[in-house]
Amino acid sequence: MLYAFGFERVGVVVGDLYFVDPKPMKGQEGAEHGVRLELRVLERGPLLGSIYSAQPIAVGRPVWRADFLESVDGKPGSFDRTHHHPVFREWDPSSRVFARELSADPMGWLGGKLKDLDALLAEAGFPAETAGPDDANDLRDATPEIVDATRRLLDKVRSGELGNPPRGESAEAGSAEAGEPVLVRSGWL
Repeated sequence: MLYAFGFERVGVVVGDLYFVDPKPMKGQEGAEHGVRLELRVLERGPLLGSIYSAQPIAVGRPVWRADFLESVDGKPGSFDRTHHHPVFREWDPSSRVFARELSADPMGWLGGKLKDLDALLAEAGFPAETAGPDDANDLRDATPEIVDATRRLLDKVRSGELGNPPRGESAEAGSAEAGEPVLVRSGWL
């Protein structure tokens, strides 16, 4: 499932996620699931028909990411894999940043982060004009709704409704023909 909250030049996308990293860092072995939230640059394309045609919209380059993940075999509600990525290099995120306050109060932490768009852009190395003139206020006003959507998705992951392996895939990383581990990933983000 994917939620999208769009403003003038930036937006927030939130979706459920399941994945197994074939080459995990120590302590991050095994399947993970949860909710991923990204701040993205939005792009409006030219109309492809009449004045009444649908507006082409691109959810473009990532700016910042928060992953509200837990190990599939762990205790629900542990937030044991919850982290964020304050910087992207093009489409690839920086290393995972684990923060005590993020795991202690994930939704409170998220609300605080989303209420300061200028700080998120600066930390990510994006110029302030990446956002539209009203984007910071509009994002701040929408923060309770975004946090609520994130919480609802987490509830659905924990109930088993979302955040599952792709249909027909095993719950753990399988092996390629050469015996190498392979990525297992499900979700929009």
